Amino acid sequence: MEYQSQYLSPDIKLSCYEDKAFRTEVLFENHMLVWFISGETKIVQADSVYIFGPGDIFLIPRNQPATIINYPKDGLPHKTVVMHLSLPRLKEFYIKNKPKARLSHAQKIRNFGKHPLLESCLVSLIPYFDLQDGLPESLASLKIEEAINILRIIDSNTDSMLANFSEPGKINLTDFMERNFMFNMPMEKFGYLTGRSLTTFKRDFKKVFATSPQKWLTQKRLELAHYQIREQKRKPSEVYAEVGFENLSHFTYAFKKHFNYSPTSF
Repeated sequence: MEYQSQYLSPDIKLSCYEDKAFRTEVLFENHMLVWFISGETKIVQADSVYIFGPGDIFLIPRNQPATIINYPKDGLPHKTVVMHLSLPRLKEFYIKNKPKARLSHAQKIRNFGKHPLLESCLVSLIPYFDLQDGLPESLASLKIEEAINILRIIDSNTDSMLANFSEPGKINLTDFMERNFMFNMPMEKFGYLTGRSLTTFKRDFKKVFATSPQKWLTQKRLELAHYQIREQKRKPSEVYAEVGFENLSHFTYAFKKHFNYSPTSF
């Protein structure tokens, strides 16, 4: 897989995958505004699946686990312009601009399609990638602030996401794990998102589920894969990444060990 990433500034980049599909488990520390140039992306979250293609513009909230699968398509690479909306920058912005919407903890990906205002803002960045010395930080800041203002104009609830600076608090462990077990994150991240240290997370997990997190996660992922292959008639190659396995061979081995038959036997 050939991957190239070109930065205009620490918060603005052009990403390009030119080979095959690339999958990653993510938990973004910052909100991300993405403009799709070519290729396709599938984003799987606990209760939603999104597919984006050329021209689409969408906003990904921070601290929301997801599986992201990027594909080249129609002979073109997977290519995007990504703008990070960092917390320090947003805090500075909202000191000067009072939020217009009530803050919300229920954050979802927001799809703006091919909105002309956002598109014009993001398209205007392309010529700057040819600059040898990059984009001066003062201009980069202006472009990011322009994007934030456009988001606030076209979506009156944008502030409910961007102006929310709270960190995850201690929440119900059972509810969270049942909704998010398919995301292949480090245990530290599971702990962080449930408002616990790693030690407290493991202790509480053992108390609630009577087993270790890794054993429980593997079993839940295999059960979900079994359902999708048998009942929904999906192929193992389509399922393994979405249920939290790193590669097909590891998934096949674990599946056969757990169920005593291969996932291709249906």
